[in-house]
Amino acid sequence: MKRLLLLAASAVLAAPSLAGTPSINVGAMYEYAAPGQGALLKRVRNTGNATAFVRVEIAEVRYGPDGKATEVPVDTARVDGQGNALIASPSRLIVPAQGQQATRLLFQGDRSAERYYRVRFVPVMPKREDEFALTDAEADDYRKGLLAGVNVLTGYGVFVIVHPDGTTYDTRVDASDAQTVVRNAGNTTVVLDDVRQCGIDGKAESCSPPRRIHLLPQRVETFAHGPGQTHRFEIVEGDARRRVLLNP
Repeated sequence: MKRLLLLAASAVLAAPSLAGTPSINVGAMYEYAAPGQGALLKRVRNTGNATAFVRVEIAEVRYGPDGKATEVPVDTARVDGQGNALIASPSRLIVPAQGQQATRLLFQGDRSAERYYRVRFVPVMPKREDEFALTDAEADDYRKGLLAGVNVLTGYGVFVIVHPDGTTYDTRVDASDAQTVVRNAGNTTVVLDDVRQCGIDGKAESCSPPRRIHLLPQRVETFAHGPGQTHRFEIVEGDARRRVLLNP
Protein backbone atom coordinates (compact mmCIF):
# COMPACT_ATOMS: atom_id res chain seq x y z
CA MET A 1 0.00 0.00 0.00
CA LYS A 2 2.82 2.39 0.89
CA ARG A 3 4.50 1.65 -2.46
CA LEU A 4 1.25 2.43 -4.30
CA LEU A 5 0.93 5.75 -2.50
CA LEU A 6 4.53 6.56 -3.35
CA LEU A 7 4.02 5.80 -7.04
CA ALA A 8 0.82 7.85 -7.14
CA ALA A 9 2.47 10.78 -5.42
CA SER A 10 5.47 10.61 -7.73
CA ALA A 11 3.23 10.68 -10.80
CA VAL A 12 1.35 13.70 -9.48
CA LEU A 13 4.51 15.57 -8.56
CA ALA A 14 5.91 15.01 -12.02
CA ALA A 15 2.81 16.46 -13.70
CA PRO A 16 2.74 19.97 -15.24
CA SER A 17 0.53 21.16 -12.36
CA LEU A 18 3.53 21.15 -10.01
CA ALA A 19 4.07 24.95 -9.98
CA GLY A 20 0.76 26.25 -8.71
CA THR A 21 -1.47 26.36 -5.68
CA PRO A 22 -3.91 23.79 -4.28
CA SER A 23 -7.37 24.97 -3.29
CA ILE A 24 -9.49 22.56 -1.28
CA ASN A 25 -13.23 22.48 -0.67
CA VAL A 26 -14.86 20.21 1.91
CA GLY A 27 -18.53 20.97 1.25
CA ALA A 28 -20.93 21.39 4.18
CA MET A 29 -19.52 22.93 7.34
CA TYR A 30 -21.82 20.83 9.57
CA GLU A 31 -22.17 17.05 9.54
CA TYR A 32 -24.57 14.94 11.59
CA ALA A 33 -24.26 11.31 12.69
CA ALA A 34 -27.80 10.04 13.27
CA PRO A 35 -28.57 7.52 16.03
CA GLY A 36 -27.12 4.17 15.06
CA GLN A 37 -24.94 5.72 12.34
CA GLY A 38 -21.28 5.13 13.04
CA ALA A 39 -19.64 6.48 9.87
CA LEU A 40 -19.76 9.60 7.72
CA LEU A 41 -18.13 9.95 4.30
CA LYS A 42 -16.47 13.33 3.75
CA ARG A 43 -15.20 14.28 0.30
CA VAL A 44 -12.34 16.72 -0.18
CA ARG A 45 -12.15 18.42 -3.57
CA ASN A 46 -9.14 20.26 -4.95
CA THR A 47 -10.06 22.94 -7.47
CA GLY A 48 -6.52 24.32 -7.62
CA ASN A 49 -3.77 23.63 -10.11
CA ALA A 50 -1.36 21.79 -7.79
CA THR A 51 -1.62 18.63 -5.72
CA ALA A 52 -2.95 19.10 -2.17
CA PHE A 53 -1.45 17.16 0.73
CA VAL A 54 -4.11 17.31 3.45
CA ARG A 55 -3.80 16.34 7.10
CA VAL A 56 -7.03 15.62 9.03
CA GLU A 57 -7.03 16.82 12.64
CA ILE A 58 -9.83 16.10 15.12
CA ALA A 59 -10.68 17.65 18.49
CA GLU A 60 -13.62 16.95 20.77
CA VAL A 61 -15.59 20.08 21.66
CA ARG A 62 -16.74 20.11 25.28
CA TYR A 63 -19.08 22.70 26.79
CA GLY A 64 -18.76 23.79 30.40
CA PRO A 65 -21.59 24.84 32.74
CA ASP A 66 -21.09 28.44 31.57
CA GLY A 67 -21.61 27.38 27.94
CA LYS A 68 -18.03 28.06 26.93
CA ALA A 69 -16.43 25.54 24.59
CA THR A 70 -13.02 23.96 24.92
CA GLU A 71 -11.35 21.69 22.37
CA VAL A 72 -9.55 18.52 23.40
CA PRO A 73 -7.40 16.96 20.65
CA VAL A 74 -8.24 13.35 19.84
CA ASP A 75 -5.19 11.14 20.12
CA THR A 76 -6.03 8.55 17.47
CA ALA A 77 -2.97 6.52 18.42
CA ARG A 78 -4.64 5.72 21.77
CA VAL A 79 -8.10 4.92 20.45
CA ASP A 80 -8.76 1.22 21.09
CA GLY A 81 -12.52 1.01 20.54
CA GLN A 82 -13.26 1.46 24.25
CA GLY A 83 -13.08 5.25 24.44
CA ASN A 84 -15.27 7.97 22.99
CA ALA A 85 -13.63 9.25 19.86
CA LEU A 86 -14.18 10.31 16.30
CA ILE A 87 -11.39 9.18 13.99
CA ALA A 88 -10.63 9.79 10.33
CA SER A 89 -9.66 6.95 8.01
CA PRO A 90 -7.45 7.82 6.28
CA SER A 91 -6.12 10.84 8.15
CA ARG A 92 -3.74 11.82 5.32
CA LEU A 93 -5.05 12.61 1.84
CA ILE A 94 -3.23 13.24 -1.43
CA VAL A 95 -5.72 15.15 -3.58
CA PRO A 96 -4.66 15.77 -7.20
CA ALA A 97 -5.36 19.06 -8.94
CA GLN A 98 -8.98 19.17 -10.17
CA GLY A 99 -9.62 15.88 -8.35
CA GLN A 100 -11.06 14.60 -5.10
CA GLN A 101 -10.44 12.10 -2.31
CA ALA A 102 -12.61 10.92 0.57
CA THR A 103 -12.15 10.04 4.20
CA ARG A 104 -14.49 8.24 6.58
CA LEU A 105 -15.27 9.79 9.94
CA LEU A 106 -15.85 6.89 12.33
CA PHE A 107 -17.33 7.25 15.82
CA GLN A 108 -16.50 4.74 18.53
CA GLY A 109 -17.87 4.83 22.04
CA ASP A 110 -20.77 5.74 24.27
CA ARG A 111 -23.78 7.57 22.79
CA SER A 112 -25.85 8.15 25.90
CA ALA A 113 -25.27 11.90 25.41
CA GLU A 114 -24.68 14.03 22.35
CA ARG A 115 -21.04 14.65 21.38
CA TYR A 116 -19.35 17.32 19.29
CA TYR A 117 -16.16 17.34 17.26
CA ARG A 118 -14.17 19.84 15.22
CA VAL A 119 -12.58 18.22 12.18
CA ARG A 120 -9.96 20.31 10.40
CA PHE A 121 -8.70 19.63 6.89
CA VAL A 122 -5.30 21.28 6.75
CA PRO A 123 -3.21 21.52 3.55
CA VAL A 124 0.44 21.04 4.50
CA MET A 125 3.91 21.05 3.04
CA PRO A 126 4.66 17.30 3.07
CA LYS A 127 7.45 15.92 5.22
CA ARG A 128 8.61 12.39 5.80
CA GLU A 129 7.03 12.31 9.26
CA ASP A 130 3.63 13.29 7.80
CA GLU A 131 3.27 9.73 6.42
CA PHE A 132 2.54 10.80 2.86
CA ALA A 133 5.06 8.22 1.65
CA LEU A 134 7.27 10.79 -0.08
CA THR A 135 11.04 10.85 -0.17
CA ASP A 136 12.83 13.97 1.02
CA ALA A 137 13.69 14.82 -2.59
CA GLU A 138 10.06 14.55 -3.73
CA ALA A 139 8.84 16.66 -0.83
CA ASP A 140 11.51 19.26 -1.59
CA ASP A 141 10.48 19.37 -5.27
CA TYR A 142 6.87 19.92 -4.24
CA ARG A 143 7.75 22.76 -1.86
CA LYS A 144 9.87 24.48 -4.51
CA GLY A 145 7.09 24.18 -7.06
CA LEU A 146 4.55 25.56 -4.61
CA LEU A 147 6.77 28.45 -3.64
CA ALA A 148 7.02 29.34 -7.31
CA GLY A 149 3.27 30.04 -7.27
CA VAL A 150 1.12 32.17 -5.01
CA ASN A 151 1.36 29.63 -2.18
CA VAL A 152 -1.85 30.30 -0.26
CA LEU A 153 -2.79 27.20 1.73
CA THR A 154 -6.26 27.47 3.25
CA GLY A 155 -7.76 24.86 5.57
CA TYR A 156 -11.34 24.30 6.69
CA GLY A 157 -12.99 23.24 9.92
CA VAL A 158 -16.11 21.06 9.94
CA PHE A 159 -18.34 20.71 13.01
CA VAL A 160 -19.58 17.15 13.56
CA ILE A 161 -22.58 16.46 15.80
CA VAL A 162 -22.95 12.85 16.98
CA HIS A 163 -26.59 12.46 18.01
CA PRO A 164 -27.26 10.21 21.01
CA ASP A 165 -29.10 6.93 20.93
CA GLY A 166 -32.59 7.42 22.33
CA THR A 167 -32.92 10.85 20.76
CA THR A 168 -35.62 13.08 22.30
CA TYR A 169 -36.81 16.29 20.64
CA ASP A 170 -38.57 18.88 22.78
CA THR A 171 -38.42 22.40 21.31
CA ARG A 172 -40.49 25.01 23.14
CA VAL A 173 -41.48 28.45 21.87
CA ASP A 174 -42.44 30.94 24.61
CA ALA A 175 -43.69 34.34 23.45
CA SER A 176 -44.21 37.58 25.36
CA ASP A 177 -44.81 41.15 24.26
CA ALA A 178 -41.09 41.99 24.28
CA GLN A 179 -39.52 38.80 22.96
CA THR A 180 -39.86 35.17 21.97
CA VAL A 181 -37.62 32.53 23.53
CA VAL A 182 -36.97 29.25 21.73
CA ARG A 183 -35.77 26.62 24.19
CA ASN A 184 -34.30 23.21 23.36
CA ALA A 185 -35.48 21.02 26.24
CA GLY A 186 -34.53 17.80 24.46
CA ASN A 187 -31.30 15.82 24.51
CA THR A 188 -30.10 16.54 20.98
CA THR A 189 -29.39 19.54 18.76
CA VAL A 190 -32.20 21.11 16.77
CA VAL A 191 -31.72 23.49 13.85
CA LEU A 192 -33.45 26.82 13.36
CA ASP A 193 -33.25 27.07 9.59
CA ASP A 194 -33.87 29.93 7.17
CA VAL A 195 -33.99 32.47 10.02
CA ARG A 196 -35.05 35.87 8.69
CA GLN A 197 -36.02 39.20 10.17
CA CYS A 198 -38.58 40.93 7.97
CA GLY A 199 -40.65 44.06 7.82
CA ILE A 200 -44.25 43.89 8.94
CA ASP A 201 -45.39 43.51 5.30
CA GLY A 202 -43.47 40.21 5.09
CA LYS A 203 -42.21 40.92 1.57
CA ALA A 204 -38.96 39.20 0.57
CA GLU A 205 -37.18 42.47 -0.22
CA SER A 206 -37.72 43.63 3.35
CA CYS A 207 -36.13 40.50 4.89
CA SER A 208 -32.59 40.02 6.14
CA PRO A 209 -30.35 37.35 4.54
CA PRO A 210 -31.20 33.86 5.84
CA ARG A 211 -29.09 32.26 8.55
CA ARG A 212 -29.00 28.92 10.35
CA ILE A 213 -28.78 28.45 14.10
CA HIS A 214 -27.77 25.19 15.79
CA LEU A 215 -29.54 25.07 19.13
CA LEU A 216 -27.78 22.62 21.44
CA PRO A 217 -29.63 20.76 24.21
CA GLN A 218 -30.74 22.98 27.11
CA ARG A 219 -29.86 26.15 25.19
CA VAL A 220 -32.12 29.07 24.29
CA GLU A 221 -32.31 31.53 21.41
CA THR A 222 -34.05 34.86 22.00
CA PHE A 223 -35.78 36.96 19.36
CA ALA A 224 -36.51 40.55 20.44
CA HIS A 225 -39.69 42.08 19.08
CA GLY A 226 -38.80 45.36 17.40
CA PRO A 227 -41.42 47.77 16.06
CA GLY A 228 -42.51 46.91 12.55
CA GLN A 229 -40.53 43.65 12.47
CA THR A 230 -41.34 39.96 12.22
CA HIS A 231 -39.19 36.85 12.51
CA ARG A 232 -39.68 33.66 10.55
CA PHE A 233 -37.82 30.36 10.58
CA GLU A 234 -38.20 26.60 10.47
CA ILE A 235 -37.58 24.32 13.44
CA VAL A 236 -35.81 21.18 12.20
CA GLU A 237 -35.99 18.15 14.49
CA GLY A 238 -34.38 15.24 12.65
CA ASP A 239 -36.48 14.72 9.52
CA ALA A 240 -39.38 16.83 10.80
CA ARG A 241 -39.84 20.53 10.00
CA ARG A 242 -42.30 23.12 11.24
CA ARG A 243 -42.64 26.73 10.23
CA VAL A 244 -42.72 29.51 12.82
CA LEU A 245 -43.81 33.10 12.24
CA LEU A 246 -43.27 35.60 15.07
CA ASN A 247 -45.26 38.82 14.93
CA PRO A 248 -44.60 41.79 17.21
